[in-house]
Amino acid sequence: MKPKLTRLDDPALNAEAAPHLLDDPITPEDLFFVRNNGALPQEQDPGAWRLAIDGCVTTPLTLSIDDMKTAFDVVEVTAVLECAGNGRSLFKPPAEGLQWGLGAVGCAVWTGVRLGDVLRNAGIEANAVYVAHQSPDVMLDGSGRPALSRGLPLAKALAPETLIAFAMNGRPLPHMHGGPIRIVAPGFPGSAWQKWLNRIWVRDTEHDGEKMTGANYRLPTAPVAPGDDLSRVRFDVIVDMPPRAMVTWPAPGFAAPADEALQVRGFAWSGHVALDHVDVSADGGSTWRRAELEPERHRFAWRRFRCAVGIAAGQVAVMARAADVSGRSQPLDQAPWNPRGYCNNAVHRVPGAGHRAARS
Repeated sequence: MKPKLTRLDDPALNAEAAPHLLDDPITPEDLFFVRNNGALPQEQDPGAWRLAIDGCVTTPLTLSIDDMKTAFDVVEVTAVLECAGNGRSLFKPPAEGLQWGLGAVGCAVWTGVRLGDVLRNAGIEANAVYVAHQSPDVMLDGSGRPALSRGLPLAKALAPETLIAFAMNGRPLPHMHGGPIRIVAPGFPGSAWQKWLNRIWVRDTEHDGEKMTGANYRLPTAPVAPGDDLSRVRFDVIVDMPPRAMVTWPAPGFAAPADEALQVRGFAWSGHVALDHVDVSADGGSTWRRAELEPERHRFAWRRFRCAVGIAAGQVAVMARAADVSGRSQPLDQAPWNPRGYCNNAVHRVPGAGHRAARS
C-alpha cells in the first residue's frame, strides 16, 4: 500500500491523496489514487499475458503485449484519470458508495497502442456498436462474480486517444494500476478504464456487464431526490466528465499573509469539452479573479492555474471554479444530487486559519 495515501473504509483496496499533495503536473505513482471494486487478481508475468478480441469481428485475435508492440504504432497520451465518485463525500444528503474526498484523480503519461488500430485489424462487423471489457478481478463475497465489466461506445473505442496501455509515466504499468494492460479512455470516468484487461468483446448492443446496468456509473436524465422511486427514472451512462479545478496550494489551515497577496495555484481539467477558464475567490464567492491558465499541452491533461488574491481580515477560504468552452461551470455548493453520488464537481474550498503577522 502507498504510505502517503489515505485508505477508505472498504474491504476492497481504495485510497486517495490529499489535494495539496497532488501538485505535480504528472502525478507520481506513489500519489496516484487506487480504486478497486473487488480483489486484486494475482500478479502475472507480462510476457505470458494474452488479450482476446472477439464478438462482432471478422477475425478473432489473441495477442501478447509484444504482438501489439510489433504490429501497431506505440503512442503516448497524457490524460487525467478521475473516478466518477470523486467528491462523493461532499453530497448532502449523503449518497451511497465509497466516500471519496477530492483526491480520486491523477494525471499520467500513458503508453500503449490505439484500441481502434487493434479493432480495425480484427475487422469490425457492420452491426458492432459497443466494446465490452473483461478482466480476472472478482468480487470479495466469494461468489466468483466479476468485480467489474464495463465498456465503451464504438465511436469512443475508435477515437485516437483511446489506448490499450502497458506503461504509466514511462514504466511498465504497475499491477495496482491494472498491469500488465488496461484501457485508457480520456474524458470518460475511471470505471471505463478497465484494468487487467484480458478480453475485448465487440457487441451489437450496449454492454450489460457487471456494474453497467441500473444506476451504476449512470446519471439520472431528470432531477431526483432521496426517496424517489428510481424504477421510474431513466439513467444514462456517464460518457463525459464535468469541468473541475483543484487547489493544490495553499494547503488547508494556511495562514494568509497580512501584507501581501496570497499566491494560489492548482490544476483544472474537463472531459471531452475543452477547458475555458478558472476563477479564484477568497471572499466566499462574492468576487472572483480570473486565474492565469497555462497553455494546453495535451488535450486531456490537466492545466496549471495561478492567481494572486488579496485576503480580508478574519477567517478565510480560497475557492477555485473552472468552466469549459460550452459554458458549463462548477456549482458553488454541489452538483445535482444523484443516488450513487457521481460527478460532484462542486467548487473546491480550502479553509485557512486566519492571518499571520505583517512583516516588520
